[in-house]
Amino acid sequence: MPLYLQLATQIEKAIQAGELPPGSRLENELDLAGRLKLSRPTVRQGIQELVDKGMLVRKRGVGTQVVQAPVNRQVALTSLYDDLRGAGKAPRTEIIEYRIGRPDSEAVDRLQLGPGEQVLELLRVRYADDEPLAVMRNTLPERIAPRREALASNGLYASLREQGVVSVLAHERIGATVADAEHAELLDEEQGAALLTMERKSFANDGSVVEFGYHVYRASRYSFEVTLVDS
Repeated sequence: MPLYLQLATQIEKAIQAGELPPGSRLENELDLAGRLKLSRPTVRQGIQELVDKGMLVRKRGVGTQVVQAPVNRQVALTSLYDDLRGAGKAPRTEIIEYRIGRPDSEAVDRLQLGPGEQVLELLRVRYADDEPLAVMRNTLPERIAPRREALASNGLYASLREQGVVSVLAHERIGATVADAEHAELLDEEQGAALLTMERKSFANDGSVVEFGYHVYRASRYSFEVTLVDS
């Protein structure tokens, strides 16, 4: 392994172990190079590796600081709540809107609703370790709607599983946008900041539609990961 990657790996392990907590500063490149008996370009490249991964940030007049580790999520049929718990984060949900009512024409079509069926419309903010991470809009048939209290303490998919509703298939589209006034306020970002988007429509094993949603994530704190296999 190249020396700069060895250095980056050791610093990353120290961050993940809590030895370098968020906000702590690294030694300057010259001192670090001297202490570790490495060249300054090697140290600079190792630090840049972690800057590119979003684990360190360079600030003029301050130096290089540790930031909160970004959340990396595999593209799979899982919920953000479950993924955060699996990553050792402390997920929390703030429910902005919980409304049961008549569906619009889009909801009728996408959820394959019958005459007279109502829907639950959700707007939630998901936090990771008390830091806002995502704004989530979801619509699902009222007949399978979890209680507000269940959604506040668990993720949507976990709440549905408690009712015997399991998603087995989903169509998902990942994109990008910039923060408008609403998203900037909810996510503690500047207007115009880069955001990731994810649209999903999930199905139960009987072919019925479970829900469709539109989620917006802070690009500075969140990324999707995909494993590619040559067929």
